[in-house]
Amino acid sequence: MAIKLNKILVLITACILVTSCKSGFEEMNTDPNKSSAALPEALLTSSLWDVVSRNNTRALRLTNELMQVHVTTSDGDEIHRYVVRPGESDYMWNNWYLQLTNFRDMYQRAKDLNRTTHMAMALISDVYVSSLITDTFGDVPYSESNKGREGSYQPKFDTQQSIYLDLFRKLEEANTLLTTGSVLTAEQIAYDPLYGRNIPSSVATATASTMVINSWRKFGNSLYLRLLLRASGRPESNAAAKISEIVDTKASTYPIFTTNDESAVLKYTMTVPFTSPFNTYRVFDFNGDNGLSEFFINTLNEWNDPRRPFWANLSGGTYIGIPSGYVRGNVPDRQSTYTTNLMNAPLLGNIMNYAELQFILAEAAVKGYIAGDAKAYYERGVNNAITFWSATVPSDYLNNTFLAWNSADDEFYKLEKIHKQKYYTLFFTDFQQWFEYRRTGHPVLPKGAGLQNGGVMPSRFKYPVYVQSLNSTNYTAAVAAFGADDMNTKMWWNK
Repeated sequence: MAIKLNKILVLITACILVTSCKSGFEEMNTDPNKSSAALPEALLTSSLWDVVSRNNTRALRLTNELMQVHVTTSDGDEIHRYVVRPGESDYMWNNWYLQLTNFRDMYQRAKDLNRTTHMAMALISDVYVSSLITDTFGDVPYSESNKGREGSYQPKFDTQQSIYLDLFRKLEEANTLLTTGSVLTAEQIAYDPLYGRNIPSSVATATASTMVINSWRKFGNSLYLRLLLRASGRPESNAAAKISEIVDTKASTYPIFTTNDESAVLKYTMTVPFTSPFNTYRVFDFNGDNGLSEFFINTLNEWNDPRRPFWANLSGGTYIGIPSGYVRGNVPDRQSTYTTNLMNAPLLGNIMNYAELQFILAEAAVKGYIAGDAKAYYERGVNNAITFWSATVPSDYLNNTFLAWNSADDEFYKLEKIHKQKYYTLFFTDFQQWFEYRRTGHPVLPKGAGLQNGGVMPSRFKYPVYVQSLNSTNYTAAVAAFGADDMNTKMWWNK
């Protein structure tokens, strides 16, 4: 299964270089990367690394501050006070759409070559990125997007409902394709950034190919459950019935994660091309003026959580957080900060893991969507969230008053318990903490006296300013249908 290192590094580096960010909508939509001529596996490697790495930097800058993982001690930075400036949108919009072009080119190229496995990988990656775009902005270009080479520079905005329904369709197609996926060569396996490159070279190629195909199939169906649960509050989505079908009535048709090892993680290394986006940061660049929050640290202290030394530095011999949303002028002194080991931590490349899936199933069980035992799902999630980080679960951990499952609790308290655990499972996982908080209101976060925006968590990010001028007709139509282009307009799935 070995592949010549120079060949793979040159190809991957070339792919990364030709997918650089463009500043305008038309340029972004017609990125001159000539990716239609690239092999599907090369497009997958570079594009998925780019998406995950850029998501990590936005988690550090935006998600972790909005969701009280850390708090800035720079008084002028007000993200923790729910002030998100419109300029923040450009970076995500540009790069997500750029890589979405590559995933769609990958699908078409794989189809031309009759590589059904790579077609499915492209579809799952497309769904992953498309869901990030719509869950961040709402109604967005989708069915007409990424068609610059066809002369389409002003795509219409699709409704989030229609986007979600098509994401479900794509995941169905991916699952079907992978039931009899095309066999992968040793070289193609080595290019797979999620599963293939972690398989020992001693494993026979045919066996390794089956392992990769099965892992991607489980990833696609687990991602399907994430998105179905997000849409489950809307009856027209038929999401609750589909969750039941996947988990209960047709489980053999829809395999999902069964262990931590099957989690979708782009594991960073200290060697190019799979280095962490923080690999070249100075320690100050990574921690900046950030101190871990009271909510983040106090909860871990209540649990006596074994993940603390992986994530947080001691301050004066203990773990101490600082308040989020503090009043301007009342800047607290930093206490515990991120460990420097996180800058190159392999698991920071998490896309979706087994513990998250268990918490999805726990919520589905609480709400009656599936027949399983919510307590069992919850406890598997708790245990695997810890062992995911190679920490040891204390023998009495689940007996902790703050952690123990109580079947007599009402739905609110059960969901609070599930989502507080899920919050930590989604540590540095793009915008998922924020998406889930907007959907559920869990975990309950403290409200600082200095919060702006009426003390209400932003529901979305505004569209990039240049979209208003370069695609004004469709932008205007979208705003008329979706709602005002401000931070407080809700998504279809939580209206």
